[in-house]
Amino acid sequence: MKNKFFTIIILVFVLMPISTLFAQQQSNDKETTVEELFLQSIELTVIGEMATNTSRDAKLDALEAIEEMIGEGRTSGNDQDLVSILEYLSMEGNGTQMRESGLLINNFPEVRRRSCESLGKLGGESAKASLINVLLTEEEPMVLAEAAYGLGTIGINKDNQVTQALAYSILGQNIMTPDNNYAFAVLLAFEKIAESNNGIDDPSAIRALIRIQNGNYIKTVQRKAKSVIDKLRTF
Repeated sequence: MKNKFFTIIILVFVLMPISTLFAQQQSNDKETTVEELFLQSIELTVIGEMATNTSRDAKLDALEAIEEMIGEGRTSGNDQDLVSILEYLSMEGNGTQMRESGLLINNFPEVRRRSCESLGKLGGESAKASLINVLLTEEEPMVLAEAAYGLGTIGINKDNQVTQALAYSILGQNIMTPDNNYAFAVLLAFEKIAESNNGIDDPSAIRALIRIQNGNYIKTVQRKAKSVIDKLRTF
């Protein structure tokens, strides 16, 4: 009994420094996290200022900084401030217009395209909503294609909101002169969404796929549409 008592005492003294060190480490981790959050807040403030600057180059610099943050894993779709900045940039010259003497001076399709690309990489509900808004308001095919692909990458399709928006954009195109690149991006999006959601049960998406397969598109796009339709049958 005495030996057991001494064993317990020894263990207490041996483990005490370890527990103290662990507590100190937790404290240090907390301080580092606060510091990182503070620095990130400053970084986002700077990025926000660049994004709202009238200069196209400043906006591209903001996007470059955001792309770096995403690439380094320092942000996610939960970062609402960052999503808001990208949403603003995705509307540059479209939803957000600046004019001088009646002329539009902030029509920057490349800014909008890269914003959509980053929104797709960020993911999340807010990014998804922003990209759907692009689909419904954008006219530039390369921006639309990036928005469609981004929605496929995110993969969320609650209540068929995304597939309906994609289908609407395809079915609303001029059937005589449709855009092949955009159609292919939509096909990739349908494919990714089906993989993420164990299929697609949206009738409008099926109509859009059939439209592409039988429409005035190049053979490569038509074959891809048939491939996606065939894949949907396997789910």
